[in-house]
Amino acid sequence: MRPSAPDRIRLVAELDTFFPGRVSRSPSLLEQHSHGEGYHAAHAPDAVLYVESTQEVSQALAFCNAHNLPVVAFGGGTSLEGQLNAVEGGVSLDLSRMTAIIAVHENDLDCRVQAGVTRQALNLHLRDLGLFFPVDPGGEATIGGMCATRASGTGAVRYGTIRENVLGLTIVLADGRIMQTGGRVRKSATGYDLTHLMIGSEGTLGIVTEIQLRLQGIPETTAAAICQFETLAGCVETAVQVMQMGLPVARMELLDDVQMQACIDYSKLDSYRPVPTMFFEVSGGPQAVAEQIGTIEALSMDNGGASFAWSTRDDERAALWKARHAVYWACLAFRPGHVGISTDAIVPISALTEMILGAKSDIKASGITAPIVGHIGDGNFHTVMLVPPGEDALARAHDLDARLIARALSLGGSASGEHGVGLAKRDYLPQEHDPVSIDVMRSIKATLDPKNILNPGKIFPAARP
Repeated sequence: MRPSAPDRIRLVAELDTFFPGRVSRSPSLLEQHSHGEGYHAAHAPDAVLYVESTQEVSQALAFCNAHNLPVVAFGGGTSLEGQLNAVEGGVSLDLSRMTAIIAVHENDLDCRVQAGVTRQALNLHLRDLGLFFPVDPGGEATIGGMCATRASGTGAVRYGTIRENVLGLTIVLADGRIMQTGGRVRKSATGYDLTHLMIGSEGTLGIVTEIQLRLQGIPETTAAAICQFETLAGCVETAVQVMQMGLPVARMELLDDVQMQACIDYSKLDSYRPVPTMFFEVSGGPQAVAEQIGTIEALSMDNGGASFAWSTRDDERAALWKARHAVYWACLAFRPGHVGISTDAIVPISALTEMILGAKSDIKASGITAPIVGHIGDGNFHTVMLVPPGEDALARAHDLDARLIARALSLGGSASGEHGVGLAKRDYLPQEHDPVSIDVMRSIKATLDPKNILNPGKIFPAARP
């Protein structure tokens, strides 16, 4: 049985004797650790524990497991699907102080970092070596958190998601045992692939403390562009054709007319029109980049593209991608007083046009303002449903979300391309995965965390021991 609320407070006080000065019950800290950036109702932990090493995580988990005390790992606080909410109280294990870049092997294009390192901090460290880490989910996410949610982002079309860029992990299991998975080699044919079992497990199977990452060389030339289209269909078809031709585009992001208006207002993109728009980025040698530009421009023009402008200037490219990464805040500013709920469907690229045009129709029928933005090159797109106050509007938003997921699943897609499951998408797992798969997932959880202390209630509801 779980300890009662008074017993949890007593156990937290006992935990403080092992980590003096790093266990907090400050109301402001409890509130901060009660939620991520999603819309879900907050659930506060009983305490926040700041850890600074794998050994400390091991010690904390061994204690919590012995006393059946729930543990929720916390990094940057940027998750969107309720992964951080402490639905059964317990300890929020904050890894944000684990910020060491342990080793960089520049000749092998890999590095090892602690879980609290952010992409921005790592790339600043790597810049003078001519290297970078390409997975870019947009916010100040920690790399440990990116592993937990199987994060993606704008660079996935060229470099893959976090899954493709992790070579190995250090994991602390529920009982405090420390497990090393993978290594530094680019491939291995020995044993089960425990590294990728942990990627996307959302802190329910173990807590990531160190990550071995692939790195990339900074391209010789990088060019970015905005192309605006007369129709949403023409915009999407351009993306499909770029992918089907095998062009090595680095980033390709779609914004519909509503999202573009929000970005024009928020990011002062006054020289652009509120019409369906594509953000492109290509990289490589100068000749290769010029060839890619020519081909993409021709495809865009054939599909109704206009006002096509490229730039290789760092400041202009930075302004473009700053505007793209600010779309969520642009949406909230577009409808003040509304709550933003982000969807995360993904489909095969051949189904993109049908999916996005269908989504646009579903949005119109719902009466909800919901800009569309997407990592269109890999079939993943988001709607930011802007929900005004009132239960009726929230119900219509949830109905719209369900319709979009059902449409994606009917086209061979998934309920989530990168945000994960958390609390929000648990009910959709049986629609996407067969019963045997769900049973195997439950069996893995029960084997690695028999007391269900690790992020209980997430991914799928699990019976208490």
